[in-house]
Amino acid sequence: MTLAERPTPILEFDNEQPVPVEIVDWTARSPLHSAQVPPQRDTTIQPYDPERIRQQYEGQWLKVTQRWMAILVPFTRFVFHRWWDARTGTARANEKSRAIELREMLTNLGPAFIKIGQALSTRPDILSAGFLEELSKLQDQIPPFDNEVAYRFIEEELGAPYQDIYDDLSPDPIAAASLGQVYKGKLKTGESVAVKVQRPDLADRITLDIYLIRGLAAWAQKTFKKIRTDLVGILDEFAGRLFEEMDYTLEGKNAERFIALYGYLPDIYVPKIYWEYTNTRVLTMEWITGIKLNQPEKILAQGIDASHLIDVGIQCSLRQLLDKGFFHADPHPGNLLAMPNGKLAYLDFGMMSEINVEQRYGLLNAIVHIVNREFDTLAYDYVKLGFLTADVDLSPIVPALSKVFNDALGASVSDLNINRIFEGLSEVMYDYPFRVPAYYALIVRSLITMEGIAMSVDPQFKVLSAAYPYVAKRLLTDTAPELRASLKDLLFKDESFRWNRLENLLNNARNVENYDLNEALNQAIDFLFSERGDFIRDRLRMRL
Repeated sequence: MTLAERPTPILEFDNEQPVPVEIVDWTARSPLHSAQVPPQRDTTIQPYDPERIRQQYEGQWLKVTQRWMAILVPFTRFVFHRWWDARTGTARANEKSRAIELREMLTNLGPAFIKIGQALSTRPDILSAGFLEELSKLQDQIPPFDNEVAYRFIEEELGAPYQDIYDDLSPDPIAAASLGQVYKGKLKTGESVAVKVQRPDLADRITLDIYLIRGLAAWAQKTFKKIRTDLVGILDEFAGRLFEEMDYTLEGKNAERFIALYGYLPDIYVPKIYWEYTNTRVLTMEWITGIKLNQPEKILAQGIDASHLIDVGIQCSLRQLLDKGFFHADPHPGNLLAMPNGKLAYLDFGMMSEINVEQRYGLLNAIVHIVNREFDTLAYDYVKLGFLTADVDLSPIVPALSKVFNDALGASVSDLNINRIFEGLSEVMYDYPFRVPAYYALIVRSLITMEGIAMSVDPQFKVLSAAYPYVAKRLLTDTAPELRASLKDLLFKDESFRWNRLENLLNNARNVENYDLNEALNQAIDFLFSERGDFIRDRLRMRL
């Protein structure tokens, strides 16, 4: 994700050789799984179904108890170490070693916990910088599994030994992550490809861990009444995406859907999927050479404008979240590469998510109300987005939102820091009866990760400042009733037409690359003389 990291399957860093790493087989570390190569079997991944999983493990008390012990012992040890550090005043001095301890513990516990660690690596509101830096290594520094297992999976999935399918395959994986590892290969027809192979016993291990974590979330939600966030819902959203991510055929379909939706944007590239060499546990795709987007010096050395590619990525993210609703839920640096031809390559489409039309318009309206400091209206946006129920008294919430956003906005929208917003909102949501929808966590991670990548190129970068020109364009050109109502509220106050705000919208919209001012004016005129434009005509007549 960032849940940051899966394999960065199709990447090559300045022709450097991969750092040799010790081969580690997670299955050998657990008494619950055999280290032997699995026999031939049906590898279809079943959709995530918490009730089916509950029934599956309900009577397996020995397996469940063993796994609980395997989890609780290292976690208890880690918590004790942190408590002792705090008691002895050595927390700061020992932060680096404790961060390494946490990373190694999550790695040893397996894929589900690595995914949790990857999610935490993008949460500065939860962990300090030392922990964030160490957990970010979970993106692409995971120990690989044995080659012989990978070769067997290729044969099982594709129906022939790898030598009969690929003209060449790297002797060792060039990248390894929580769900699989990647080899560089060449097809018999000469194309260079990345071959992603899934880890052994992956579905069994993740299913058991999700069962345990879900039970813990349900217990916490029931026991601690102050927890109003839907922990189980968030876990189910996470688990659903994780189960989808285990099916590599779905990842291939996601890649093709992504390019179909966003391929019209300039300088966006998605690798080709070779379907004849792809199945549930093996994915073969075009090999992409590139540099991670958070390495601006290396990008500049190739004669490529890193700032331009950041803008390309931000504009693409806006279309994903606010236009089509189908978004890349894991845009960490390893999944965004600057190609030698100056294009931005998106990789790894295993973890995708969607938000519906109402939620997209709700987000657009919320951005407008934040920028214009209309916090009373913003509170109603939270009701529409499902954060608050319709019967909640908003009067004490509006001042709290005002404080959060006024502090974060500073003097202007260009000063807004999205991290500070989410930190402040976390406190407000704890103090008032907010219920955080499951989709929110993925959107937050996506935005924070993109802002973090952008700030590695431009430390002064702010997501909302970059987003507002696109929002202004949508307000001026989108004829949806939800946005027309927002435009009306924006332009009129106390029967007065606010010309300065119209000028601000037009100036911002001009900064969008595919914005057509003539089209916007034509749409505005059509709207003005339509039935829906009555409110503007009436007020203009009053003014004249």
